[in-house]
Amino acid sequence: MRKHWLDNLRWVTVLLVLLYHVFYFYNNKGVFGGIGGFGDGPQYQDVVMYILYPWFMPLLFLLAGISAYYALENHSGKEWFRARTRKLLVPSTIGLFVFHWMTGYFNTAVAARTGVFDGMPAVAKYMMMAVSGTGPLWFIQDLWLFSLLLLLIRKLDASGRFHEVCGRVFGGKAGILWLVLLGVLFWLGEQTLIKEPRPESPDGLLNLYKPLFYLIPFLLGYFVFSNDAVQEQVGKYWILLLSCAAVACIILIVTTFGQDNTSPQYLGSPLNCLYGWLACLAMMAWFKARFDCTSPFAGYMTRSSFGIYIVHYLVIASLGYMMKQYTQLPPWAIYLILAASVFTLSPLLYELLRRIPFIRWCVLGEKKR
Repeated sequence: MRKHWLDNLRWVTVLLVLLYHVFYFYNNKGVFGGIGGFGDGPQYQDVVMYILYPWFMPLLFLLAGISAYYALENHSGKEWFRARTRKLLVPSTIGLFVFHWMTGYFNTAVAARTGVFDGMPAVAKYMMMAVSGTGPLWFIQDLWLFSLLLLLIRKLDASGRFHEVCGRVFGGKAGILWLVLLGVLFWLGEQTLIKEPRPESPDGLLNLYKPLFYLIPFLLGYFVFSNDAVQEQVGKYWILLLSCAAVACIILIVTTFGQDNTSPQYLGSPLNCLYGWLACLAMMAWFKARFDCTSPFAGYMTRSSFGIYIVHYLVIASLGYMMKQYTQLPPWAIYLILAASVFTLSPLLYELLRRIPFIRWCVLGEKKR
């Protein structure tokens, strides 16, 4: 049977990513990918970033690990990896030069106004825009790498014995306690970040991709949370887990608001890791208990959320840049217009691209309809 709660949790989380990027684009911490905030004072609207960032990307990797287990139960490793390459690697490489260079144009627009590209050949500018357009595609680049690693790791558990043991341990009577304690792995993963990234070095990119950190929830999804017993165990405690995550969130915001919530020091703090892991468990528990159902809209979002994720940042980068640079709109109006635009224009852009032969393969990784 189709586990609709997994589908629903995935597309809801993708929509939260879209919302997060609206606020991220105007953060006043000088974080890569944004164009700066509105004034020098605190931006209280940035509380959205503090609520979402600790958990939504780890949760997407965890769900990807669960899905990988189910897919490999019905397909050979070779078939599955070929499909993963088309769906993940093609859009995040070829798609950069076909579509995402436009996002890169706006990502580099602030630098271009300083004259750093003056005299640069057009081909070099295009290459820089294409690479800069990677943006949120780091997620699927990581995911493709993890898919390759998973095929190698599965050979060590060819009999499925380790998967069964995880199901018994974490799906047993005391399983919820062991699941909470897995948060230690979450904390250890954050400690792999480079605490003092060096300018003009790949340190910043490594901290963005965080491969050693995100590999942990991906493998936990595959070996632990793909077990039915573990999912049942989590679902029983949805109220408790939601309550604990909410309390941890409030404490985190009250004690740290104003700090750079994307810095390695912040991300590696015990409180941030505790909240991030509790939120991952809470969201899974809540959707397992209350949202294991579907509807025409949910079915559409299940099919389309990946493509919407792929194209959404062009809407944010283009419209967000132009409103801030060329209008006198108040900040609240800019946020409202940008949020409404990304939730309406992104699906429309996706529907347009998926109907164009070859483009849908390059940008969305979709085969012929």
